Amino acid sequence: MQKHRLILTICTLSIALLFSLSSQAQTGEQRHLFSIGFNGGVQLNSIDFSPKIKQSQHMGYTGGFTARYISEKYFAMICGAQLEVNYSLRGWKEKIEEQPEDDFFAYSRNMSYIEVPFLAHLAFGKERRGAQFFINLGPQVGFLLSDSEKIEGDWTYPPIPIIEQHGKKTDKKFDYGITGGLGLELKTNAGNFLLEGRYYFGLSDFYKSTKKDYFSRSAHNVISIRFSYLWDL
Repeated sequence: MQKHRLILTICTLSIALLFSLSSQAQTGEQRHLFSIGFNGGVQLNSIDFSPKIKQSQHMGYTGGFTARYISEKYFAMICGAQLEVNYSLRGWKEKIEEQPEDDFFAYSRNMSYIEVPFLAHLAFGKERRGAQFFINLGPQVGFLLSDSEKIEGDWTYPPIPIIEQHGKKTDKKFDYGITGGLGLELKTNAGNFLLEGRYYFGLSDFYKSTKKDYFSRSAHNVISIRFSYLWDL
């Protein structure tokens, strides 16, 4: 838990610093550029369980709507805010290292969310036509839409580990955490093309985590590569 609190503190301070820089940009050159568009990509999902569950990367996808407002330029830094509404397929895939020779065991869980990131957007580079390097960082909330599992093999056969999570329904549908990404934007006459790598660190548990519950932590970790297309209004 101390590790998670440290990560939360670092992320919170980073977000506060970015928004502070954005607010200081009020002394810079004003901009009023509004852009809208769409985004999509692939993501690698895992769950931070405690007690630990061995996992391999679960492949998912994401896509949705993006709106961005550029408000200021402060020296070389272009400052703004970005809002997204995305569909996200998350979950986990268990890694079974010890298996009987005559049988195969596999377990995976798909969890689909509507997620809404609220991002500070800071960019450096060409304003009108050309390339920009950018940073996105901020809080994210989500809501679970569906939850399904796939089980293969006879899990009653030893030495299969504890399977408390199998068949266990999600206790909490609301999700929240911190997300951030680095990317490159190419601004052209045909619109703006963005490529971004992003990481989401979940702060909420989707299973109950009281002292009497089995799991003390069950939160999402998501690494995504996404492409966005925006046009200026």
